[in-house]
Amino acid sequence: MPRKRLISLAVLVGSALMLQGCLVGPVVGAGAAVVGGTVKATGAVLGAGVDAVTTSDEETRLKREREQRDYEREQRRCEQRRAHGRDC
Repeated sequence: MPRKRLISLAVLVGSALMLQGCLVGPVVGAGAAVVGGTVKATGAVLGAGVDAVTTSDEETRLKREREQRDYEREQRRCEQRRAHGRDC
């Protein structure tokens, strides 16, 4: 039973994290449209904040590529250390 709950919780949390960027923008936009007036400016600022916090697919891809290069560089260094009889 605990394993099933753990898996369910992991799926729920993962889904929530994937959807947060999709849901926050429309909620902020809808809130600004309903209230109107000076709050529209606040909604625009909040919307800009949401854009600044969420990452685009391009940024995510670049981050993964950078992490992969760093990992490969560390693996090469480790192999060189082992070749000289040292630990990684």
